[in-house]
Amino acid sequence: MKTRIVQRPRRLRADPVLREMVAETEFSVSKLMLPLFLTDGKDVQTSIAHLDGCFTFSIDRALKYLKEVRQLGIKSVLLFGVSTKKDAQGSEALKKDSLIVRGIGEIREHFPDLIVATDVALDPYTDHGHDGLFEKGEIPNDASVEVLTEMAILHAKAGAQIVAPSDMMDGRVGAIREALESSALSNTLILAYTAKYASCLYGPFRGALQAQVIGDKKTYQMDSRNRLEALKELRLDIQEGADIIMVKPAAWYLDIISDFKHEARGTPIAAYQVSGEVAMIQAAAKRGACDLNRAILESIHCIFRAGAEIVVTYFAPALAKLL
Repeated sequence: MKTRIVQRPRRLRADPVLREMVAETEFSVSKLMLPLFLTDGKDVQTSIAHLDGCFTFSIDRALKYLKEVRQLGIKSVLLFGVSTKKDAQGSEALKKDSLIVRGIGEIREHFPDLIVATDVALDPYTDHGHDGLFEKGEIPNDASVEVLTEMAILHAKAGAQIVAPSDMMDGRVGAIREALESSALSNTLILAYTAKYASCLYGPFRGALQAQVIGDKKTYQMDSRNRLEALKELRLDIQEGADIIMVKPAAWYLDIISDFKHEARGTPIAAYQVSGEVAMIQAAAKRGACDLNRAILESIHCIFRAGAEIVVTYFAPALAKLL
């Protein structure tokens, strides 16, 4: 006698409208944050190697690009500086008229409804390529935190609504929060790179920054083998005043995003789909291994499904068009 099947999950997959009705994961363009690289000069738009459709802009060209971006519905950007004036101290990062400070002012003036976040780390500005200071082959934690805090305050005073320390120094979230409060900048948000792993997937990004690293970053960025350590970083960043916590990279660390979702207790979770992730998808599509648009959507759905509420991605314009 044939067994009667009572539960048939396929019934909910049979029609595209039904599939949309019961889909567990949805996102909108407002959940996407676009990385934007700024450099000095006029009328500069330089392609970023291995990242199709991504560029480094001078401020004037960035404003033109942002006009297009806003028309797509993208509402937030994460700014990175590309500096040719590098030294051991990252001095360019602390100038009151620095590239990023000027960029923040211009963007906020032309696009007052755009959320501007800024990367807080020294690697674009140092000749050694590290996110903090570099002395006798080591990265001194507390001295680096002092410099990064000063950098964050400069950005906040220039008008950035969010500062995003990506350096992974111990105690930097607390130091920045205290400095913001003391500077009457209590409304400035901190987007903490809470679990930033020492990944091999940052190559195109470092190429865009023209950052040559002496040695590696394994003494401060996290070991890819560790999971519980990320929860320790999560608790510390929330205690120190982070408003949003982030996992970087995203696709290879979906378990960390999921852990954060269960442990963050209301603190929003962001994930950074990094340059290497994007480059791999684009390369696979070029070789005919997958459909580019389907791969873009699937990759983002997976990150949101894991628990992210914000995704930083170079695919933001493409996703806006697909949606």
